[in-house]
Amino acid sequence: MDWTAGYASDVEYTAGFYREQSPAYLNFVCVLNGFEPVALNKSFTYFELGFGRGLTANVMAAANPQGQFYAADFNPAHVAGARQLATSAHLENLILLENSFAELADGHVKGLPQFDFITLHGIYTWVTAENREHIVNFIARYLRPGGIIYLSYNAMPGWAATLPLQRLLVEYADLFPNRSDTQVKAAASYIEKLDAAHAGYFAANPALKPRMDMLKNASPNYLVHEYMHKHWQPLYHADVARDLTQAKMDYVGSAELPFAYPSLFLAPEKQALISDLPDATLRETLKDYFLNTSFRKDVFVRGARRMSQPRQAEALSQVGMALLVPRASVTLNMKLAVGEVNAREDVYGPVLDALKQQPHTIGDLLALPALKGHNLSNLSQVCAILAASGQVALYFATAAKVPVDSAQRMNRVLAGHVRYSDEYQALTSPLLGNGLSTNFIERLVYFCISQQEGEPNEIEITKQAWQIMSSQGRRMIKDGVLLDTDTANMAELLAQLKPILAHKLPLWRQLNMI
Repeated sequence: MDWTAGYASDVEYTAGFYREQSPAYLNFVCVLNGFEPVALNKSFTYFELGFGRGLTANVMAAANPQGQFYAADFNPAHVAGARQLATSAHLENLILLENSFAELADGHVKGLPQFDFITLHGIYTWVTAENREHIVNFIARYLRPGGIIYLSYNAMPGWAATLPLQRLLVEYADLFPNRSDTQVKAAASYIEKLDAAHAGYFAANPALKPRMDMLKNASPNYLVHEYMHKHWQPLYHADVARDLTQAKMDYVGSAELPFAYPSLFLAPEKQALISDLPDATLRETLKDYFLNTSFRKDVFVRGARRMSQPRQAEALSQVGMALLVPRASVTLNMKLAVGEVNAREDVYGPVLDALKQQPHTIGDLLALPALKGHNLSNLSQVCAILAASGQVALYFATAAKVPVDSAQRMNRVLAGHVRYSDEYQALTSPLLGNGLSTNFIERLVYFCISQQEGEPNEIEITKQAWQIMSSQGRRMIKDGVLLDTDTANMAELLAQLKPILAHKLPLWRQLNMI
């Protein structure tokens, strides 16, 4: 019997990091939508199904030492790599399992506790209907009452035009057996020829262009795991919600935070059309028709409990915000999943000015003279929109005072990987109970700083960083031109290093990352 069940497993998936899987982030989704969260100021349990390369599971465990984390994947290469990362950082609160969904659902893994969180990113639409049933059964068996589910998936109707493209990729690849990455490149090349020959399908679907560009430019490993599965099936929210009713799950909101504010993306007449429907599941699904949604990030709770207004206000006041970018780099013209939002300087400016000094809770911000006249509802929306834009990160004051050792160990390991590859594109913050995406140069600078005593020396960091880059054959790019000489590369590296030391390093310190 084929252990892959139609899932392409001969090449490893990319090492993605997904901040929405953070316990603190999921708690904020619940509180923002008026539902009780899970307490994070004491021990909690967490399980990630289908962890891929395991970067997210490792980051979350390192950032939340008060939690006990479990994660499972059926690909032994993924499990081996994730275990190596955890061992390198001396993580003691992460258990990584090599098991199928069926084995997990049937209780073959002895000693599993009841979980407060179960998350799965992008798994549900890539597996068979049978495996979707196993996932639901696992949730029904192991999620404790009040527990939270994060489930992201390719969604309809946004993928409707792309269904024939995916089918053609798989059918063409099947004609030429080979490694999946070789197959997908060949299939993509053939499809490019069809497009050049003005095949009617491509001409009639101009919205395919971003997908076609991705076929040309994206990593073959990513394309394999995005498209090359026999049972790949984008789903409607209504289908997913009905599946999860078998595990007594209630939909509470989207991890796309602006979805909590329909007026941001739906005109009154559109909201009226939705509100006229008597079924909550169909009302939520109809939003996807207005937005042509192609990817959903749904949050469910087993036994969702509505918060009273005073209770919600108390919880929201404990939500903190921390800048992820320098104050001068913040843009108020934000492109979000719900569309473009143009924020008002007179509302957002005082918040950002306060965050420039240090992280603040919403309760702290309300007490500032510069924000007199603003209320909790206003600042909660500001928080949600800035977080959705990736310029601010969220935390809960009640869980912020956790030990920093495991997160900082993990950061040294993640940053140290720049000596070999650009594989692990994240660092960990114990303040946030989460991680943040970082680029190669940022992690290179972090690694070099971690090797020095005292205040960072930019000349020494530049020398060490260039030694690492040049040993890998990497070069800097300036004005679109690849630099050749050591002198030119070091000059450009120093130019990029200076703002990281001036602006990013203070933010990392605020986030207890270093």
